[in-house]
Amino acid sequence: MTLGLKLAPQHRVYAGFAIYSFAMGNIFPRLPDIKRAMGIEDGTLGLALIGTPIGTLVALTLATPMLERVGFRRALLWLVPLLGFTYAIAVHAPGPAALFLMLLPVGLMIGSIEIILNVEADRTEFLLKRRIMNRAHSFWSIGFFGAGLFGGALAHLGLSPQLHLALVVPMVAVAMALFLGGFEPAPARFATSGDKAPMFARPTLPILILVAMTLSAMLMEGASMDWSAIYMRTVFDTGPFVAGITVALFAFSQATTRFFADSFVDRYSPSGVARVLLATMIVGVFIVFFSPLPFISMLGFALLGIGSSAIFPLAISAAAQRTDRPAAINVAALSQISFVAFLLGPPLLGFVSDHWGIRSAYGIGVPFIVLSLAAAGALGRRPSSSAMPEGTGSGSTGERVPARAYEA
Repeated sequence: MTLGLKLAPQHRVYAGFAIYSFAMGNIFPRLPDIKRAMGIEDGTLGLALIGTPIGTLVALTLATPMLERVGFRRALLWLVPLLGFTYAIAVHAPGPAALFLMLLPVGLMIGSIEIILNVEADRTEFLLKRRIMNRAHSFWSIGFFGAGLFGGALAHLGLSPQLHLALVVPMVAVAMALFLGGFEPAPARFATSGDKAPMFARPTLPILILVAMTLSAMLMEGASMDWSAIYMRTVFDTGPFVAGITVALFAFSQATTRFFADSFVDRYSPSGVARVLLATMIVGVFIVFFSPLPFISMLGFALLGIGSSAIFPLAISAAAQRTDRPAAINVAALSQISFVAFLLGPPLLGFVSDHWGIRSAYGIGVPFIVLSLAAAGALGRRPSSSAMPEGTGSGSTGERVPARAYEA
């Protein structure tokens, strides 16, 4: 007997992304409270947060064989509620060193869930013969938007981060049972060759150019997720609800843009769409850097959400469509290097904040955006008429090959 709602395959993928991001997103509106309770500076908090990316990178590199043995269905149904539970335990950390250690398993779970959901989205695209990847990632942003609203509201009501994160666990467990209870993984869309994928995919020069194109978006997205609430409470002394709304607004604008991005990519050139997004991002950075009022800063974060929305998926698509070697290897090379910027960048920005102020943590994004604009031509001038979406492509032998997981 099938548990949960009966949903189309793509709708289960959308639900999985949304519930997963809600489970991981609730901690971000509470970072100012965690920082204040520990009595630490931004740089120290940044060091503690590095526990998550270390765990994530380990999982992205090593977890795939284990997940395939366990089975994607069983792993996903257990890992997402466990992610919420592990966050609920981590916020009990008495100091930054303990928080670092308690975030390591969080990162392992995030990396594993990233693999499952992105491979499932990729296979579902092949099954349906149409793009769903950007839309799937828009639901990730929708879940993060919900986490920002929920976290901001509970912070405004005075609930402690510990009680708040504990409430998230049953919510996530019930949502997974309801929407993913009947989940069955889509069939693999390629014939297994028997060749073992490299643990670290060596980047070629064209892939390094694509990495340069993604750096600004990865950095600004991570910085907005990690630091926007702290920015609002530090610069303008806003209440916790406004800080939470700012996190939610970033996610909402990102989700909306991702939801419609595929149609724009089909209609216009990938490089043209990327340049418009990067121009939007640089406007957002300048607004956040110079803003005199809270609502103007919120506008800046909304523009950062729009600007960072589709840059990385566009780069993934460009990497997958290269013919110099199998798509999976090119995608893995781009993902592994770019993910370092996404996850390590925001914690390191804490040191910038300590020395030059939190506005400067966003201002240093400007040269990276200029670099991305210079590299945007690598995406191509015409949309591909035959390509399946991001993370797909043909290997050198002509068989379809899967993408490694990338940012959700």
